[in-house]
Amino acid sequence: MMEIYTQKIGDTWFAIALNQQKIASSSFGEDRQKTIHSVLNNLPLNVPFQAFEKPTFSAERVFDSIKRLIEGADAGQGIVLAMDTLPQYTQKVLKATAAIPLGYVTSYGAIAKTVGGSARAVGNVMASNPFVPIVPCHRVVRSNLTLGGYGGGLKVKQELLYREKRGFNYPTIVDLDGGELEVFPVEFVLKELVDFGIRK
Repeated sequence: MMEIYTQKIGDTWFAIALNQQKIASSSFGEDRQKTIHSVLNNLPLNVPFQAFEKPTFSAERVFDSIKRLIEGADAGQGIVLAMDTLPQYTQKVLKATAAIPLGYVTSYGAIAKTVGGSARAVGNVMASNPFVPIVPCHRVVRSNLTLGGYGGGLKVKQELLYREKRGFNYPTIVDLDGGELEVFPVEFVLKELVDFGIRK
């Protein structure tokens, strides 16, 4: 039985689906119904679920971690994701995305170069990411360091990246199983936004 929990912290609604302490789906947003719908939309159609009003201790810990993640903290450790039922390619893309360190971004094309497929295929996986923001798809941008897309809206993506600034100055390489992923400081993207007059 899938367990669905929601919680409002400040102005933000959080929703998660738990299956035997593993996260099957997560989301956040300003609207409760949309956030719940986002979580349910990522679950298999034939899986029974039950919604609970009061979060368990485990659910509370997940909510706390997600809240800290959207505030720009490195808080994803210890969260177990239920990826087993996802297609192999989707798993590869999500695992590569999860490996992007706090304070850095990468491009759709860089992930494709690492795991295979095309930048468009990576973008399609990002668009249906069931583990927002735990798998930080907001850290994936276009090759020219412009924002690209984001299900929560570009303003939210921009704010998430702004909170994750760590003052890094140089690109680096992340070692992944079977490949390397080039990542760039968040500041590179934010500088592009300033140059285009999007953020002062």
